[in-house]
Amino acid sequence: MSTMIGHHAQALTMAGWAPSHGASAAIRRLAERIVNAQQDEITLMQQWLSDRRKPVPGMHDHAHHAHMPGMLTEAQLQQLDRARGPEFDRLFLTFMIQHHRGAVAMVKELFASHGAAQDLTVFEFASDVNVDQTTEIARMELMLNNLNTQRNQ
Repeated sequence: MSTMIGHHAQALTMAGWAPSHGASAAIRRLAERIVNAQQDEITLMQQWLSDRRKPVPGMHDHAHHAHMPGMLTEAQLQQLDRARGPEFDRLFLTFMIQHHRGAVAMVKELFASHGAAQDLTVFEFASDVNVDQTTEIARMELMLNNLNTQRNQ
């Protein structure tokens, strides 16, 4: 739960740029869905940690979480932040696919650990992350393929 908060926080940063970076309507809708889902999940994770009197990590220090699967490097974040319009769309999809694949890998690692995910909330949360982000990856891959096809015509 602690590490996934930082992972989700980076996705919120990326998705939060869509309106100000000239993203297409489809990317803005996707970004809104990501923000809504991941903000709710962050709240759940924070509450779960708080209920167990565990430290609740801050959400704004992405560098602290750089070692996690799928996390964008500072250079990738800067590249996305500089992009506008169709280039933002392409990079957003490319980087968010990378990011989501990292979250799915973290869930698989959790489930592969002996004795992990015994808590019902953790099990349900991890299962939801796996299904939701796998589904979003497939959707984003289609969107990216369509963008690349349009670009090459």
